[in-house]
Amino acid sequence: MPLSDVSLVIPVYNEAENVPALFASIAQHVGPDAEVLICYDGDDDDTLPAAREWVGRLPNLRFVKNEFGRGPLGAIRSGFSASSKPAVIVMMADLSDDLACIPAMVELFRGGCHVVAGSRYMKGGRQIGGPLLKRSLSRLAGVSLHYLVRLGTHDATNSFRLYSRKLLDSVTIESDGGFELGIELTVKAHLLGFKVGEVPTTWTDRTAGTSRFRLWKWLPKYLRWYLRAIAGAWFRLGLPSPQ
Repeated sequence: MPLSDVSLVIPVYNEAENVPALFASIAQHVGPDAEVLICYDGDDDDTLPAAREWVGRLPNLRFVKNEFGRGPLGAIRSGFSASSKPAVIVMMADLSDDLACIPAMVELFRGGCHVVAGSRYMKGGRQIGGPLLKRSLSRLAGVSLHYLVRLGTHDATNSFRLYSRKLLDSVTIESDGGFELGIELTVKAHLLGFKVGEVPTTWTDRTAGTSRFRLWKWLPKYLRWYLRAIAGAWFRLGLPSPQ
């Protein structure tokens, strides 16, 4: 299945150690037709020279400099702006995401989904490694939103997601931290009536490089969108807002 209608948006920060395995996985599971956008903060990022060695093997590889402020949020937003395809997949460079499920994500997009989550918490999904508290809070948020507000995924917090260009053009991004962008866009899609789907995925904690995820810094930002989803569900049902 050619994936010429797909952009991969990959925020990076000093991921040179992961580049060979990352790009080999892209070549194996995604193929040469997808647009691959390496989104970076500065020219001193050691990801860049390692990635440039793959220019001949991935013909649609492009480098996008962050224009929205340093950090993963700005890098992802820069990727959104640079993307020229109707389906945009956000994935990490740290080898945590299972790219083998991308064809299934694209199939759901072509079937009408505007958000497709790589889901660790649906049947067939799993998570390997990572801090216990982070894993527990993430699972609780995802599963509770699925059952309480009928969110179309069991995994509200995973950043590994496909978004339609139509959705991205229909919403204003309010996130100001980082990876909470995934839950923001998923909740907004749900509240606007866009179809949300999921495919099972295996998430594996990084083995090289340094994570930029900071649980206590970003937890209130995730909670904001969790509560927005709950409030939206109550409003739809015509019930008094919870205090």
